[in-house]
Amino acid sequence: MSQPVLIGVAGGSGSGKSTVARELYRQFQQESVIMIEQDSYYKDQSQLTMAERLHINYDHPLAFDNDLLLAHLQELQAGRDILKPVYDFKVYTRSTETVLVKKSDVIILEGLLILEDPRLREIMDIKVFVDTDADVRIVRRIQRDIEERGRSLQSVIDQYLNVVRPMHLQFIEPTKRYADVIVPQGGYNRVAVDLLANKISAILQAKRQLASS
Repeated sequence: MSQPVLIGVAGGSGSGKSTVARELYRQFQQESVIMIEQDSYYKDQSQLTMAERLHINYDHPLAFDNDLLLAHLQELQAGRDILKPVYDFKVYTRSTETVLVKKSDVIILEGLLILEDPRLREIMDIKVFVDTDADVRIVRRIQRDIEERGRSLQSVIDQYLNVVRPMHLQFIEPTKRYADVIVPQGGYNRVAVDLLANKISAILQAKRQLASS
């Protein structure tokens, strides 16, 4: 129990995985709980032109710097702080900024493809897959990319049909079989969120008891 517990929350784009992870983090933000997003670990592309960046497949496992993500998770598990990268989705590369993330008792790891990499799966204590119908996911993605990332409607639709959907079927959907818990309906499934929150609460309580003994 001395090592932090790592909870992975995966699922397709627009599935609600971020909502689930953020809700869990919100409930315990005053506790020793941190959240790491795989999106922060997109590969640095500062050496590429903007035109070249636009042609990268961002829904493919190779788009992520999982080596750095794994190294950072291992540092946190060893009780050391990290400097998490910041990714700028408007220019498709990393910012020069970093965020200090302090060691904690519980790590919530959220991302599209965190269950696809066997190295990440191996160090997770609990693996969650958020499962939502495709029509709901595409609507959520359209809304997010237009409002938060400055994309046009046509660009989002083209990207979904040509990249997001085939990558989901090839790489994301198959990882459902690795999950310990499958959450249908994403963040709207209050029962599932409450069950996960109860598990985190029990973990934190056990760690407090261990520390006081």
